[in-house]
Amino acid sequence: MRGSLVVVVAVATGLAGLATGRIDELVAQDRPSGEVDLSSDRLVDLSHSFNRRTIYWPTATKFKLTEVADGQTEGGWHYSANDFQAAEHGGTHLDSPIHFSANGDTAEDVPLRKVVGSAVNVDVRSQANADRDHLVNVADIEAFEAANGRIAPNTIVLLRTGWSSRWPDARRYLGTARRGEAAVPELHFPGLHVDAARFLVEQRRIRAVGIDTASIDRGQSTMFEAHRVLAAAQVPVFENVANLDRLPAEGFHVIALPMKIEGGSGGPLRAMAIVER
Repeated sequence: MRGSLVVVVAVATGLAGLATGRIDELVAQDRPSGEVDLSSDRLVDLSHSFNRRTIYWPTATKFKLTEVADGQTEGGWHYSANDFQAAEHGGTHLDSPIHFSANGDTAEDVPLRKVVGSAVNVDVRSQANADRDHLVNVADIEAFEAANGRIAPNTIVLLRTGWSSRWPDARRYLGTARRGEAAVPELHFPGLHVDAARFLVEQRRIRAVGIDTASIDRGQSTMFEAHRVLAAAQVPVFENVANLDRLPAEGFHVIALPMKIEGGSGGPLRAMAIVER
């Protein structure tokens, strides 16, 4: 499998640069044998748009965009501006390790090298279609490796359950369209088994993990064990990832840059993949 990026693109730096990480932190041991060619490689947007239909946890504040100005000014030029509000954890977003670990990195302290790198796309759609509460397990990962090769250290692992095809229908995506605490027990969607989380951390030493559902733990989880294992190992998590159906199993890179919220437990994420032609 290919290694990490040789060339890193500065994407949305006004929104998404991470203060404590720098591009030059992608040191020699992180660099690949191949190069990214932006003149020919395909770019894939991995983020859902934020709007009034964006899916949030039933207890979280939903996205709201409030118009401040939109139109022609007295000076004769166009001017548009908005305010927005939302919970950190909704839509395509980052879970910083602090989200489930007292000693974990906050959003602005997640190193750049943790959110940029070579990636794989583990397809578990058949298992998820058979069981909406499926937990992606070690056997699922080993089956992927049998077909595609061992997951290399410092790889970003994306889990494709197929759930993004249900977006933005909250009832189909979450299992319920209801809001509030009473809706939480009604959540049904796939997630990552705690043993598989440990396997990825300890045996594969992954860089980050993403999933196309609302949480790395399945909807019926009450202990959030995968979150806790990953956070304790300082592994960032990307949730509600989009367009995994447009990615191959391997041979691509991910750049997943979050809003830089000081002290944040996560935040909105603009993620993209660079796919080899």
